[in-house]
Amino acid sequence: MDQGLASGTYVCHGITWASGDPRLLLAPVTGEPLIFAPVTGRRLAYQVSGTGRWCTGRYCFADRVRVEAVPCPDRAPAEAGGQCAACAGRDDFRFAHRFHAGGHVPDALAAYMAQPHWLYLATFADGTTKIGTAADPRKRSRLDEQGALIATYLARSADGRAVRFLEDALTRRLGLTQTVRAAAKLAALAGLRDLAPARSAHQQHLGRATEALNALNVTATPKAWAPPGEGDLLRTPDAERALYPHDPRSGEHGLTVLSCLGSQVLAILDGNGNGDGDGKQLPYLLDLGTLKGRRIVLGAQYSSPPAAVQSALF
Repeated sequence: MDQGLASGTYVCHGITWASGDPRLLLAPVTGEPLIFAPVTGRRLAYQVSGTGRWCTGRYCFADRVRVEAVPCPDRAPAEAGGQCAACAGRDDFRFAHRFHAGGHVPDALAAYMAQPHWLYLATFADGTTKIGTAADPRKRSRLDEQGALIATYLARSADGRAVRFLEDALTRRLGLTQTVRAAAKLAALAGLRDLAPARSAHQQHLGRATEALNALNVTATPKAWAPPGEGDLLRTPDAERALYPHDPRSGEHGLTVLSCLGSQVLAILDGNGNGDGDGKQLPYLLDLGTLKGRRIVLGAQYSSPPAAVQSALF
């Protein structure tokens, strides 16, 4: 559903690619259903309300093969893990990451994990490569939300347990990470000058991963991920850009999103002197994922503070 950014107060759940394009997932504090608001090509103007973090609800199983986000019914302050105690206690999906290691497995999670899963490699702007997994219905959106430059599906596994054993095995054999910090992704995009190093790193890791799978008697079936067009500008090397000089988690901001890669966006700001010091408007890099758990007030009257900074490439 194409839902716009209406004025009002929301708890931000971050960026989601579940609908096939990047959207800001917002929970109205008045209790209405979650809003999936498109961001690319749209103006986002907001003010952060307070300094605390609020519960971002939980995931529930919509059926045997899909999960969906559910807002916190109490709009409660966040505790450990970004949830309140009530939502954390009802979140069966939290057991998914240790599913293959034994322990408690709710029936709904067992059914979800019984479906086919994919093993993938994703390489970021600085050449860092991670290994990861995705359930079959999340094959596309899972990679889209990573913010990678290049990615390859390595193999299709019968279920979630088998694919996680493969993920751990390749982590041990190849020294690959399973997580990459959002701040590192953003910094790498700021300094992107040449795609060749990332491509070379990805090909090297792909070759080693294929050999490792063969040694485990698993047939690798590499298939390239097709990057979404919304991230094209961010994947362009040597493009003039600067890191956003303000903290998106406080104060007020006004920007128009040009491109989105994962949760990282390239945006131009409103007037008021924002530029490179010569009056030229620079595109700015920022991570909208940092808004997760923040209470924000949307309104056309908000704009970013003045800033005069040098391009990240000079």
